[in-house]
Amino acid sequence: MEEKRKNKRLDINVKVEIERIDEANVTTVKYMDVEVTNISKTGLAFRMQDVEFEIGACFDAKIQIWTKETIDTVFKVVRMNKLDNNVYEYGCIFVGMTDTDALKIEIYQLFSDAE
Repeated sequence: MEEKRKNKRLDINVKVEIERIDEANVTTVKYMDVEVTNISKTGLAFRMQDVEFEIGACFDAKIQIWTKETIDTVFKVVRMNKLDNNVYEYGCIFVGMTDTDALKIEIYQLFSDAE
């Protein structure tokens, strides 16, 4: 299968809290923790049990990276798969992230590739 991603995804252990944003720029749910399966400087994938979001849903996110710094970003769901046991896996793109924060992820990728 041909790879469509522009940036390599990293399998890393990060903590992510998300808060849904509706069309009026109002948050509709409080922060929830998600299980991140991979991340890159342009997006992330995560899993949630018993919670279904539609494609196009946007979220405000706080991502605590390996350095314990927190990256504030906004992402949009572009893919959703229902797995076994009512687990949903989401593919998302970042639509609001500073270049500095994207660089932090890219630097980690460089160190990871060197190992």
